Amino acid sequence: MIERKTELDAVAVASLLVCCLLWGVNHVATKLALAEIPPLLQASSRSLAAGLLVVAWARARGIPLFDSDGTLPAGLLAGALFAMEFACIFVGLQFTGASRMVVFIYLAPFVVALGMPFLLGVERLSPMQLVGLVAAFAGVASAFAEGFTAPAIGEHQWLGDGLGVGAAILWGATTLTIRASRLSGAVAEKTLLYQLAASGVVLGIASAFLESWPTHLTSTSLLPLAFQIVIVTFASYLLWFWLIRHYPATQLSSFTLLTPIAGLVAGVVFLHEPITPRLVVALAAVAAGIAIVNRPNRQGAARGSLKPTPST
Repeated sequence: MIERKTELDAVAVASLLVCCLLWGVNHVATKLALAEIPPLLQASSRSLAAGLLVVAWARARGIPLFDSDGTLPAGLLAGALFAMEFACIFVGLQFTGASRMVVFIYLAPFVVALGMPFLLGVERLSPMQLVGLVAAFAGVASAFAEGFTAPAIGEHQWLGDGLGVGAAILWGATTLTIRASRLSGAVAEKTLLYQLAASGVVLGIASAFLESWPTHLTSTSLLPLAFQIVIVTFASYLLWFWLIRHYPATQLSSFTLLTPIAGLVAGVVFLHEPITPRLVVALAAVAAGIAIVNRPNRQGAARGSLKPTPST
């Protein structure tokens, strides 16, 4: 029997801070690896390798992954959406900064918050939560407009930013798929494996047709890729799923606002990316909006919770 706690303790808070830091730094690692590994191949390699680690973990712990439970159609859909999301992220990072990408993809909680009332007829937004949602979108729209008027990264910054917004929509759609299907009752490892396996295969096939594969790799790309596979996609996901089994989802979800902050700081520190006033405003708006949207309603339900599928 799983012991569930009603409040976050020191272990939970420390674990959450580690997760948010890793997810924020992840886009920096992706951008570093792009110097040698093309985007679709990198995304495919990451998913397939992490998927093998998940299978090994599940077998070691006796967690069934391949039993017939009616989740296959939803699992394939979630995997396809996951593949398109990461295609947008990895390709988009060729044109925009990691610090910008992490802000744009954290529009996903608002996609979930908007979709839940229509999809399941639950978790309707309060007026205050609508204000938070509108403020977040306004902040991001202002930062996005920089790509047309005063790009800080390059002339195609608008394309990378746009792919970041597309990734956020796809991430939200993945979460909604899981919440509205039999996947909501599946073990976390199986839900994660669907996404990793499907995206690994789809993106690998796309890469074979669309990209030139490298013939020589160095630690410049291999170390960031290994970090993504082992530390982020495997270890941090499992840590997150452990947290949602033992602690209140509402309180956990509120911590997701730290990820775009960590991502922006990481992009500036490690990649020396420029910070613009509009990006800072967008970051503040997204962080505040996540905090507001994830506030519990009268029945204590979380709005727009990201707990089923962390995206890194």
